[in-house]
Amino acid sequence: MPIVTVKILEGRSDDQKRALVEKVTEAVTSSIDAPAERVSVVIEEMKKTNFGVAGVRKSDE
Repeated sequence: MPIVTVKILEGRSDDQKRALVEKVTEAVTSSIDAPAERVSVVIEEMKKTNFGVAGVRKSDE
């Protein structure tokens, strides 16, 4: 049973997250022949204050 965790910054719409789950499931099923009903996708949303790139928090941009 494949479990895929996707970490994203908060702020995406429900429609965007729905599409993400669908596309990730499709990618897993087509690449490793796992049945879709066995693929789990976990979305972890991070606050922009808790993520930084090149020494700068996303909330400070």
